[in-house]
Amino acid sequence: MNTTTTILIAEDDDNIRDGLEALLAREGYRVLAARDGVEALDAHAKSRPDFVVLDIMMPRLGGYDVCRLIRQTDPSTPILFLSARGEEIDRVVGLELGADDYLVKPFGTRELLARIGAILRRSRPAAPASGSSTVFRMDDLEIHPDELRARRGETWIDLGPRDLAILRLLHERAGKVVDRSELFESCWGATFPGATRAVDQHLSQLRRKIELDPQEPRIVRTVHGAGYRYEAAS
Repeated sequence: MNTTTTILIAEDDDNIRDGLEALLAREGYRVLAARDGVEALDAHAKSRPDFVVLDIMMPRLGGYDVCRLIRQTDPSTPILFLSARGEEIDRVVGLELGADDYLVKPFGTRELLARIGAILRRSRPAAPASGSSTVFRMDDLEIHPDELRARRGETWIDLGPRDLAILRLLHERAGKVVDRSELFESCWGATFPGATRAVDQHLSQLRRKIELDPQEPRIVRTVHGAGYRYEAAS
């Protein structure tokens, strides 16, 4: 059962929203429901749910805008888009805005539950793998996995679970190029054509967090036409 996990559903179609609310409640989740984007933002601010399910086409404020505004203050709560729009560009835009997954309507209830479960497992692993909580360094940055943050001198930098996954992968592969497809598959847990744009967008945001000069990065370096690399000091 998932009685400690709260899921916010933002969906303007009454039938779909009521159905999702009943489905997730039967699975043991605590469910909050919003009829539009403004209600969704208000519910997120007041209740800080553990997971957010967003329709894209909603009154007053659309799902893309809701996702963007949530990510300004909350970099880590998982977000899943639901939409009748299934074009590649729609998926890419959603991921670039910080969503964790994108499910096209109509969808099966088993697939929805499976995706929610998989995203929750990735974002909040039940038990850390051996060595996964060990502090590690990248250049002048000291990364503390258990705390989801990094330290440079006396300054602490908050990290999201995906930020940590990216940094750990680059650290483990120090000196080698990690291509965008591998980054997406490893750190997002999925693949589809065009997803590399979401990787570039997220890496750009990560650099603004962790690099002293994002224009001249020392930790996450671009290898043009190939991917990204962390070069450990010799």
